[in-house]
Amino acid sequence: MKAGQLNTLVTIQAPATGQDAIGQPLAGWSTLAQVWANVRHGNGIELVRAGAPVSVVKASIRIRRRGDVTNGMRVLVGSTSYEVESVIQDEVKREYTDLVCQVVR
Repeated sequence: MKAGQLNTLVTIQAPATGQDAIGQPLAGWSTLAQVWANVRHGNGIELVRAGAPVSVVKASIRIRRRGDVTNGMRVLVGSTSYEVESVIQDEVKREYTDLVCQVVR
């Protein structure tokens, strides 16, 4: 994969794990990595949920191959947060990982 295609610095975050001092589960996110990515947006999709139109923004985020990114994580691109819905590995050349994401609202 050519480095010029990876033109956006993104932050991959995982849900925080562990417990605080009184044994309550931690809420929030911890940073897994900051990586260069190619962010491609699809068209906006208008869905009808409960009778009201809702705008859904989907994106495909391509990064260099990583095995530690899973569904349920999130990717920050600037001030926009994307939920990782699916992780697709390049099994042929083993060069990249595609993250199918949706904007978190």
